[in-house]
Amino acid sequence: MGGKRDDIEDQLRRAIVESPITQYKLAQVSGIDKGILSRFIRGERTITLTTAARLAEALDLELRPAMRPRKTR
Repeated sequence: MGGKRDDIEDQLRRAIVESPITQYKLAQVSGIDKGILSRFIRGERTITLTTAARLAEALDLELRPAMRPRKTR
């Protein structure tokens, strides 16, 4: 099997950093507070699924979570 796969937040952080869009412009386009965006990018906070979806849309990305098996009881 391979190494650990990045989670959605890691993938989104990487997409933001690699994007030609400035953080300021991304905050404006997505409607997300620039302080929240900055702390998210630095890994100092998590974001909600709604916020992740807004960022993905602003970056023209499709947000698709990885499918994982349910835990058995």
